[in-house]
Amino acid sequence: MTKQVLIVGLGLIGSSLAACIKRAHPDCEVSGWDFSTTTCQIAEERGIVDGIAADFATGAVNCDVLLFATPVAVTLSYFEELAQLPYRKQLIVTDAGSTKLQLTKRAQALGLPFLGGHPMAGSHKSGINACDENLFEEAYYIFTPEDSQKVALNQLQELLKGTRAKYVELTPQEHDEITGMLSHLPHIIAASLVTQADAFNQIHPRAKQLAAGGFRDITRIASSDPVMWTDILLSNREVLMSQLTLWQEEMSKVQRLLIHRDREGICQFFDHAKDTRDRLPVHKNGAIPAFHDLFVDIPDVPGVIAEVTGLLGEAKISITNLKIQETREDILGVLQITFKSQRDLDAGKDCLEAKTPYHCRIK
Repeated sequence: MTKQVLIVGLGLIGSSLAACIKRAHPDCEVSGWDFSTTTCQIAEERGIVDGIAADFATGAVNCDVLLFATPVAVTLSYFEELAQLPYRKQLIVTDAGSTKLQLTKRAQALGLPFLGGHPMAGSHKSGINACDENLFEEAYYIFTPEDSQKVALNQLQELLKGTRAKYVELTPQEHDEITGMLSHLPHIIAASLVTQADAFNQIHPRAKQLAAGGFRDITRIASSDPVMWTDILLSNREVLMSQLTLWQEEMSKVQRLLIHRDREGICQFFDHAKDTRDRLPVHKNGAIPAFHDLFVDIPDVPGVIAEVTGLLGEAKISITNLKIQETREDILGVLQITFKSQRDLDAGKDCLEAKTPYHCRIK
């Protein structure tokens, strides 16, 4: 029997999941629904979905799988509406949200057949025009099933095999605690650093000029969508309050080391951090989507950037961003090239190493 799938929310994640499902299961009928009529029109015109539901209720009662690619707060409001509808007995409800416990508890209270999901992938771009059927390749796709949902889990994993993601099972609580520590807290810290630096810039205007390079890189994730991150923080509120308390305690320890001029303690602090950081997996997609950057040492001569980008263009390798880290006369500059995926990064490195004398490296 041909499955009928409805994806609610056709932004980057929803449209990319639709493309993955259609690639692996061309017999599936994938419908979409989004509050933006423009987005719906683009999705239908580009064939990302087979059709657009007349409205949420109509689509929800005529599907076998209902996938919410919407913010958690929005998904919760749809849960309330769905609970009042005569949906199919075999319906499986899932989502792609950043937190799971709040959704799971509400779905259970409403008696909805919900099995939480979270594809841990993203992009610096958003919206349906950023649709990418390779977005989830080699990323972790987390599911939070109950013990009684093995059949539904197997059906979802088969439906989503076109993502080429690596499946992981966690409890909703585990999911929220892990993503809170490895993704949500770092975003808060990055945003706080940028905010503190901005206040500092008012006193020392030259600081803004010097805040490029390493500072810009370690705070890169602070450029994320403010509305989305407001939703994430509020939906993972208790976990993050606990993590922030622990973070403040850690910073207090460092402050005490400085107060007491504890050279050995400070060294141990950095040594432990370095050892832990060095043992992290390399080139793996985790809680924070990876930045696929290639660093190319280039001479400070006219036309060199055009040469590099031209070679990548000839090889049909897409790039998403370019940045010159340093250029001064008579020395090498560093061209930072950002790619969409690890595959493009590796291909770009091979291309430039084969066709230029420039040294390329991946940090």
